[in-house]
Amino acid sequence: MRDQNTRLKIGKLKHDFLAKMLNNFVTDVDIKDKRVIMGSKIGEDAAVIDMGENYLIAKTDPITFATDEIGYYTVNVNANDVVCMGGTPKWFQSTILLPDKDTTEDLIEHIFKNIHDTCKSMNITVIGGHTEVTPNLDRPIVIGSLLGEVEKEKLVLSSGAKPGDALILTKGIFIEGTSIIGREKETDLMAKGYDLAFIDKCKNYLYDPGISVFKDALLANKSFKISSFHDPTEGGLACALAELAIASNTGILIEREKIQILPEPLILSKLYNLNPLNTISSGSLLIAIEQDKSYELINVLKKNSIMSEKIGNIAPKKDGLKIKEKDGKMSPLIYSETDEITKIF
Repeated sequence: MRDQNTRLKIGKLKHDFLAKMLNNFVTDVDIKDKRVIMGSKIGEDAAVIDMGENYLIAKTDPITFATDEIGYYTVNVNANDVVCMGGTPKWFQSTILLPDKDTTEDLIEHIFKNIHDTCKSMNITVIGGHTEVTPNLDRPIVIGSLLGEVEKEKLVLSSGAKPGDALILTKGIFIEGTSIIGREKETDLMAKGYDLAFIDKCKNYLYDPGISVFKDALLANKSFKISSFHDPTEGGLACALAELAIASNTGILIEREKIQILPEPLILSKLYNLNPLNTISSGSLLIAIEQDKSYELINVLKKNSIMSEKIGNIAPKKDGLKIKEKDGKMSPLIYSETDEITKIF
């Protein structure tokens, strides 16, 4: 039996414990407002509320690892989850918590401008928030809250994936992790002998291939009937696949050799002994779609300069989570809610 007083690891709560908390305290029975279409569910990216003609999408997510360009990270990771529901991001708020050491007016101005410029570029309106200097923090933390809208017939849920669907991955994995390491570990990378050109390339993963899936999801949802979107964040691709399977009550079979890992993430994963499949990967998008439409979607993404690959299929729940290794052997897909990147922070 697990000791309830055991100190928890950094990162997401374990799925079984989170499920227990949701079942005990956030059940459907407790939701009195029948306009709530989707509340708290493992694997679902945001809440959905019926506002009449359209659905309102409500999302909140913090940035806890990155400090450089933290406003850009915050807006984009929240926007990713709104677009993964098929929606358009509209209204943004943030709570900005700043350490009582080293916080200056210049730092606050940089974060405010970063949030403002990012929202402006995505046609999102900043509608409020809260900022304070907080004791016992060693880095800024920004918690974003984003509201969006979606036409009812365009709503996409993680729980919509069904056995037989193809599973497509855009851009590859370990995208956000590469940017974070480049920006937060520059001194360490230089000490290990890596030059500024390599470090700058890693930093630029924030923008290229980028941590936003706005374009990916918009293109897919505009022209195709999407079964499910899911956005790999903490815990990386493996955790995202598990969350998708939990939400949709299915199994998943993927092929390791189909999963794209770009050169810089591959170098960093070996350098810091990180499993790329379990490292934070905002910028990747999982798309479940009917098999006969999968390659048509891949071609549409390619024409719009978005690399993608069919990495596997949604399977019946009884098949579990499996990965086909390069030698053809089938193995259980091992995932963890605790991101690999926590090893180096």
